[in-house]
Amino acid sequence: MIKLLYFASLRERLGTAGEELTLPAGVKDVAALRRHLAGRGGPWSEIFAGEETVLAAVNQEMAQDDTPVSDGDEVGFFPPVTGG
Repeated sequence: MIKLLYFASLRERLGTAGEELTLPAGVKDVAALRRHLAGRGGPWSEIFAGEETVLAAVNQEMAQDDTPVSDGDEVGFFPPVTGG
């Protein structure tokens, strides 16, 4: 089981701040997790399979698509943040 967290506009668009997910077979990294979530369709597909930039963190550390994901991990997704 992994814990997924959605921040800022992602939370609003998906209608949830997070969920627990049994790690699907074959999902071993952030890229595979994105593909799995995109497979839900609707806004999930727009966010995770579109051209939109969505950043990820695994266990509160910035992550790349090849960052491993395993049972017990916390994965957060969030839009890029700008400052001024």
